[in-house]
Amino acid sequence: MSSAPLSRAELAGALAPELLSPEAAAALPVRGRKKAGVLVPLFASEAGALSVVMTRRGDDLRRHAGELSFPGGRADDDDDDLSSTALREAHEEIGLAPPSVELLGALPPTPTIATGYAVHPFVGLIDPGQEWVRSQREVASVHEFDVAQLLAGYGRRRIKRRGIGFTTDTYVVDDQLVWGATARILGDLFARLDAAGLS
Repeated sequence: MSSAPLSRAELAGALAPELLSPEAAAALPVRGRKKAGVLVPLFASEAGALSVVMTRRGDDLRRHAGELSFPGGRADDDDDDLSSTALREAHEEIGLAPPSVELLGALPPTPTIATGYAVHPFVGLIDPGQEWVRSQREVASVHEFDVAQLLAGYGRRRIKRRGIGFTTDTYVVDDQLVWGATARILGDLFARLDAAGLS
């Protein structure tokens, strides 16, 4: 980060040109039979430190139980598009009102290997100091992770899921492990933050 904290408008102006338009992102090829939209909520503290909001999914969910992820989910027929899906799900899961989110653009879609989703991420700026109202059914906890801490916690690590061991990109902050599609989304976001001079 630069020594002088950026205003929300300056942050938006720096990052938005590095992101894809929703239309360009939607046109990219991605594996996955089921489409999902997720919101990548970003905010800057008064000191200028960037943070990202994530959720830990409930341990009793059928898919991706207990994993760290971005608020989001499967598209509904009533959603206008996948960005609407992401905003609706963020409202349902953590109480983030859609009008409080300034959508800046999209990231490339990424698949979930085991569950067959094509995940479409949308980056949005929010104000700091939000009071989260989590869905008791879907969300075990809400986390605000400092981008610098996530970057410092990056590593290729060997993990085991469903009895299968593999090495993959991960981020660890305070014993919280981010991996899979969420880690891929973070990696792309961080590259774009770097290109914008924000990391």
